Amino acid sequence: MKTTILNHEYIEQEITTNAGKEFRYRWSHGATTKHLGDGMILYSMMYFFKPKLSVCLGSGGGYIPRIMWSCISDLRQEGYDGKGESRVILVDAVNGVNGEPDWTNEDSFFRTNFNSEWLHSTTEEAYYEYFVKRDMKIDMLWIDADHTFDGVKKDFDLYSEIMSDNGIIMIHDTDKNYVDNFVETKEHEDYDLSGPSEWLRRFTIGHKYDDYEVLNLFNYGIEKDFPSSTGLTILRKK
Repeated sequence: MKTTILNHEYIEQEITTNAGKEFRYRWSHGATTKHLGDGMILYSMMYFFKPKLSVCLGSGGGYIPRIMWSCISDLRQEGYDGKGESRVILVDAVNGVNGEPDWTNEDSFFRTNFNSEWLHSTTEEAYYEYFVKRDMKIDMLWIDADHTFDGVKKDFDLYSEIMSDNGIIMIHDTDKNYVDNFVETKEHEDYDLSGPSEWLRRFTIGHKYDDYEVLNLFNYGIEKDFPSSTGLTILRKK
């Protein structure tokens, strides 16, 4: 069986484009039409840890939920999720903060091709009204919603409390070099993008830092023409 991660046609038509048409924010993951960027890291970790519940907080183009669901689909085909219990949940309020997603219509490419559940609410509402009420534990968490410092801090403080043992947290856009060198466009001119990197700076010198294994993957702008991520921080509680 050929997994999706090795199927170049599938990657180019389903993951990195909408049937050949580029979608927004793919570049921020260091992804091109042929290369997955951060997506390869996420897929690899999910493949080996085999999470039952993967949650993505915020996604402008649906890129990360695509990676999550593709991995779950591959694991099912290989017999690792025989009961079909593994889930991918996307939380997005679609409130215009840091841009409008392009997948909100039911007939959008993302929603018709990927079986991700969508909670149409803020991350805080979803935490209390959905995850906590159901006593759910998250195995793989991607934080990429409100990019203000307060927003990132709130998401981490809340959701880190409901991670499973050995649960993995990934926070996007944490490279300060990206924030310092970001060229504003009309599409982004009103957005505060400094939150993830500022959260990481404060977290690094805070009392919780020693409780976690932390890996920072930064390569923004190292080579002018090289696809680069806007920063990814991976955490797991010791």
